[in-house]
Amino acid sequence: MSQISPAAPAKTRTPETEKVTVNLGFIDLGHIDLLVAEGFYGNRTDFIRTAIRNQLAAQQEAVRQVVSRKSLVLGLQRLTRAELEATQRAGESLDVRVLGLATVDDDVTPELALATIASITVLGAFHASPAVKLALRGRIH
Repeated sequence: MSQISPAAPAKTRTPETEKVTVNLGFIDLGHIDLLVAEGFYGNRTDFIRTAIRNQLAAQQEAVRQVVSRKSLVLGLQRLTRAELEATQRAGESLDVRVLGLATVDDDVTPELALATIASITVLGAFHASPAVKLALRGRIH
């Protein structure tokens, strides 16, 4: 007789990008449009992404030092209900520090978040349910 394994819980899809609005002067925008028209870049977005990546590469060592000094998680930190429940059972709380994306799973209640998350510092994006964000508003830095 074979055993049927329980289905794995559905994972929350994490977006790979975050939309950012940038205001540019007309002359800068004209320069970008000229480079796009001349075929150096496919569109304005390609130019802006390339410019940002070049600046991040130029500042890579400074970023590495700050990440290390401030004990930041680099990339993605996902807070699951199981992890937070284990933290609560241990009588502990978390100081979340992320450079990138911090997410709190949708099944985490505001009460569980309040009981287990002492503070959140995110340089990047923070995704959580509106109720969890509201509950943690005084702890988000």
